[in-house]
Amino acid sequence: MTNEKMMSIAKKRGILYPSFEIYSGVAGFYDYGPVGGLLKTNIMNLWREYYVSKERFFEIEAPTVMPKETLKASGHVDNFTDPMTQCNECKEIYRADHIIEENIDRDVEGLPDESLTQIIKDNNIVCTECGGSLDDVRSYNLMFKTEIGASGKQVGYMRPETAQGIFIAFKRISRFYKDKLPFGIVQLGKSYRNELSPRQGVIRLREFTQAEAEIFVDPSDKSHRNYEHIKNYELKLYGQKQQLNNEEPIRVLVKDAIDNNIVSSQTLIYQIVIAKSFLTDLGIPDDAIRFRQHLPDEMAHYAIDCWDAEVKTDQYGWVEIIGIADRTDFDLQSHIKHSKEDLSVFKEYDTPKEVTVTKTSFNMKKFGPVFKKDSSKAKEILENTDAESILKSFEENGNYTFTIDDTEYTIDDSFVSFETVNEKIKGERIIPHVIEPSYGIDRIIYSTLLHSYTEDTNEEGESRAYLKIPAKVAPIKASVLPLVNKEELTSIANDIENTLRDNNIITNYDTSGTIGRRYARADEIGIPYAITVDYDSIEDKKVTIRNRDTFKQKRVSIRRIPMLIKQLTDNEIEFDEIEE
Repeated sequence: MTNEKMMSIAKKRGILYPSFEIYSGVAGFYDYGPVGGLLKTNIMNLWREYYVSKERFFEIEAPTVMPKETLKASGHVDNFTDPMTQCNECKEIYRADHIIEENIDRDVEGLPDESLTQIIKDNNIVCTECGGSLDDVRSYNLMFKTEIGASGKQVGYMRPETAQGIFIAFKRISRFYKDKLPFGIVQLGKSYRNELSPRQGVIRLREFTQAEAEIFVDPSDKSHRNYEHIKNYELKLYGQKQQLNNEEPIRVLVKDAIDNNIVSSQTLIYQIVIAKSFLTDLGIPDDAIRFRQHLPDEMAHYAIDCWDAEVKTDQYGWVEIIGIADRTDFDLQSHIKHSKEDLSVFKEYDTPKEVTVTKTSFNMKKFGPVFKKDSSKAKEILENTDAESILKSFEENGNYTFTIDDTEYTIDDSFVSFETVNEKIKGERIIPHVIEPSYGIDRIIYSTLLHSYTEDTNEEGESRAYLKIPAKVAPIKASVLPLVNKEELTSIANDIENTLRDNNIITNYDTSGTIGRRYARADEIGIPYAITVDYDSIEDKKVTIRNRDTFKQKRVSIRRIPMLIKQLTDNEIEFDEIEE
């Protein structure tokens, strides 16, 4: 299996391995080694290139520990749960929907706990460890709980997603953008989910890295300024229709997906195109990428459309690695409700509009004696009540009755009066909708490694296994190799490596073993170019550059090396274009 072979290289060569190994490990945690750390940084920087440089979104960094109040408002305290069941004998814990799917191949995600319990009983599903019976399914909150401060009185949680830090800071972010929609903000960082039983390596981690963008748009205008540039781009979409009818995914042009209402908006499908381009840049082949629309029964209650970028794997099937959703105004409305802060923006009209408005006037001399400390509450209630209903009550009953904190009050038309006037207004306050592309960096790294794993034969006809990682994100860009470990060659090789490092090009220096074995080691961890210093280099001041994928070699001047490696890794030139 490719997964096993790739993970063998990853563990052996300092890319990725289970955490806490000397203490027998803890499921759901992985270390990135010296090579893996570089790969992760390069992939995150490529993401920044897309979203910060090209899309012009700015990046923030919010705390990873959040007070309970913020996550209560977002719904995570009450609703961020998975269905859990436990073996009555050995006490092994399972995620209920997963053990059902494994046993009867039925997708039951989203069903209530009671239904899952009944399915387990009806199908006699038992513990896979000891064969014991499973208890009733119950909801388990996935957040890591902690305490803020020495007293322990303030409850906190490790953030389950990076998005909430952006929503909570919306007022300041909006001011930064001068309240001009649309605008986007991004955040890359750690999130934490105390998964019940993570058994899928880096696919399901308890600590993971997210790269998320929150794009705030006018609810009435979800068009995109660059739509004309992408409308003829082809995508493989696995929509609700295809899934419900057991059909294959379709290949469709962006413009047809929009015109036929397959995808809900230009801004949403633009993000799907970006995701496809990003994954292609990582070397993931087209036939291993699809975009699956959430079915009606799995769509989040606040979303009006959601698509997952999925990558095909040999071990886990199709795996979601990016989620792209239209979250409407749910998050901002939730924080408005709980914080009582105004998180709206002013939408200015192109030309002022003339509207008929009803102005309310209060007789404060009568308010004070009647309402006393509740005067301001009375005013607020009356201002937010439809004037027509109050006037109708005055006409029919001679009064109007309303309640403040369980106390009933009755007023007549001497307390309040209404005047209808025509006014010109320049705009209105609106709550933006949010389009959110959410990238799971760890799953993306796994997919990149998996699909870069290659087996073929080397120059000598020997079989080799290596990582064909695109040069742009390759952890190490070049391997510097003196042909033999002699001072007259190593001094030149050291100078070359120092020059490359001075130019911010990460290199590997290797003098151990034959040149063929050193090539093989460099290939294995995805180093795209090898620079060999030989005895001719002493006289002609030239070295040989070898291409990892094609074995082709070019003889070039030493002084050109930094520029050439940079041009090659930035995709500015092809290897065959190098002039000797």
